[in-house]
Amino acid sequence: MGKIPKNTDQLTTAFKNNDENVMQKVYQNIFPKFRTYVLNNSGAEVQAKDVFQEAFISCWRNIKEDKLAPNSNVEGYLFTIAKNKWIDHLRSSNTMKTMAIDSFSQLSLVSEEGEKKDEKEAQLIAIRNALKGLKHNCRSLLNLFYFERKSMEEISKKINLSPASARNQKYRCMEKLRALSYELKKNG
Repeated sequence: MGKIPKNTDQLTTAFKNNDENVMQKVYQNIFPKFRTYVLNNSGAEVQAKDVFQEAFISCWRNIKEDKLAPNSNVEGYLFTIAKNKWIDHLRSSNTMKTMAIDSFSQLSLVSEEGEKKDEKEAQLIAIRNALKGLKHNCRSLLNLFYFERKSMEEISKKINLSPASARNQKYRCMEKLRALSYELKKNG
């Protein structure tokens, strides 16, 4: 097997021509870096292989369809696609960890291990009261996510927002809930 062409145009041409040797070298050069990234970010070897395979195919298709900007670094582009696919995987409804109704107390601010039972109960009461104090749209969104265990995709369709906007809205609602529950707990 030869070396990976250093010239961006030559590397792009090799991908367009399905040059197996060059493509295999690029794969072998980038995959170990990506595997390390996945292992350091809540993933396993098998997941790294699956996601990287998808990314490699996407990269190859984009190059063949001339979607790669001229003079772009193909290896950097491949790694970026793989990284974004991994982030999407982590954000997906299959991977996200949702809370059961009984563990809703975890939404509170940092709780100490040695906290007394009645303090935890006070936190739960503050959270429940804070939920009542939220506007309907926030209360509804948090209910859909935490209690009905709907995916962000399902929620986004129901509230007529893009999935990214729905995630941002959920984050803002959680921040409001935390602040409100903290105030309620602090003020008794």
